Amino acid sequence: MSRKKVSKTRRADPFFERESARYEFPLPSREYISQVLTDEGRPLSFIGLTELMDISGSEREMFQRRLGAMEREGQLMRNRKGDYILPERASLTLGKIQGHPDGYGFLIPDDGSADIFLDQHQMGKALHGDRALVRVTGIDRKGRPEGGIVEVTERANTRVIGRVLIEHGIVLSRRRTSGLRRIFWCRWTRRPRSSRLPGRW
Repeated sequence: MSRKKVSKTRRADPFFERESARYEFPLPSREYISQVLTDEGRPLSFIGLTELMDISGSEREMFQRRLGAMEREGQLMRNRKGDYILPERASLTLGKIQGHPDGYGFLIPDDGSADIFLDQHQMGKALHGDRALVRVTGIDRKGRPEGGIVEVTERANTRVIGRVLIEHGIVLSRRRTSGLRRIFWCRWTRRPRSSRLPGRW
């Protein structure tokens, strides 16, 4: 696609010039994609987005990669039907996890809003420094927003060092290593669906 053939829809991108300077064949900017979803006010399928943003057949693979990158960074998410929505439309907050030695933690929102308390059960799904999408579920006893982790969008660490503990035939890991003679390292292989973090030796 030459720049002379760029459609009016694509030129409406507020960051068109920036994208043109970066890429020979510029795609819609992330900001423009978010703007289109906001303006539509409803979930959009991949096909729906390509039609609205005038994406040609030869651009679809690269456009899907851009959407995937936005999804990984918590700028987009998909509903149960697989349609794209903005996290704020689903009342989700994106931020960074800050853990506490006592087991609980907080989500520090990117938008500067109040920190969201995460109890020990929720912290079983994430580690300090991870980035996550959190939904506020209520107010804790101290009057702080309390939430649940919906998705960990980025892992701060892919390896952890600790010791092996076997309980009732189940092999578990404990991350505290102070004073231990024998240690191991473990690599996360998939995101957890419970408080027990799956790993590979």
